[in-house]
Amino acid sequence: MEFRKYQEQALKSDQIPSNSGNGIIVPLLGLVGEAGTILTEYKKYLRDGDAHKLFKESVSEELGDLLWYVANVASKFDLDLGEIAEGNLKKCLDRWGWRDSEQIGVKTIGHIFDSDFPEHERLPRRFAVEITEESKDNSVRTKALVNGKQIGNNLTDNSYANDGYRFHDVFHLTYAGVLGWSPVTRQLLGCKRKSNPKVDEVEDGGRAKAIEEGISALIFSYAKDHNFLEGVSALDYQLLKTVKNMTSHLEIDQCSLGDWEKAILRGYAVWRQVEKNRGGMVVVDLDIRSIAYKPK
Repeated sequence: MEFRKYQEQALKSDQIPSNSGNGIIVPLLGLVGEAGTILTEYKKYLRDGDAHKLFKESVSEELGDLLWYVANVASKFDLDLGEIAEGNLKKCLDRWGWRDSEQIGVKTIGHIFDSDFPEHERLPRRFAVEITEESKDNSVRTKALVNGKQIGNNLTDNSYANDGYRFHDVFHLTYAGVLGWSPVTRQLLGCKRKSNPKVDEVEDGGRAKAIEEGISALIFSYAKDHNFLEGVSALDYQLLKTVKNMTSHLEIDQCSLGDWEKAILRGYAVWRQVEKNRGGMVVVDLDIRSIAYKPK
């Protein structure tokens, strides 16, 4: 049965219409109550095992009641249950689709944001960045080099604690390699899209770079509380949503939550090696959307 048809038929059996004082609160309470009933049935199953002969039948019935309340709430908020279901599937694909693609061996190309620009304004499709560390004047700092030439400034942790944030250029390189986007990397490599003044101002300008730096700092704070993501296979949904909201006005908005999760997890896998070895070579390949580490 189609969701829309079910929703219409279910509404005919509604005993508390919308124009009554309890028209909304009753189905909302019903959602909670039915969910609790399902838990009760499962508790009985855990306790009694196969002796609970009617377990599946009971759960099926309670799920039906739960679905009725879901449809009723949707109707009373003037929502279409079919559209809700489609939106939820899209949300799940946005969040988890990249894992399914990798499991079946499908290579995703991702978004290409600079294909219409001159070659010197495109992110290099494959390049390597050497990251080195040195101690000077009681300070530990890093620098990044491409073909032996330094890009950007020397970096420190900018922190009272030695936490390795000085290696955070790895994150910008990861966003470039995996997402095809990084205003900071464009600045470092001198490939801003100046032939289009508006794109240069909005997508490659100061605000976009500040947002990218903010994302790196935000995720780093989260990662510190989670062992720098070692052994972590999924990130907090709200963290990913925050990142998406921060970039909603930029071209990177085309990338999904799953794209961001993939980039963050891969970036930290490389960052942990760079931090452990106090430097090394980071190889970025936009054609296959990858970033890899090579020891010095």
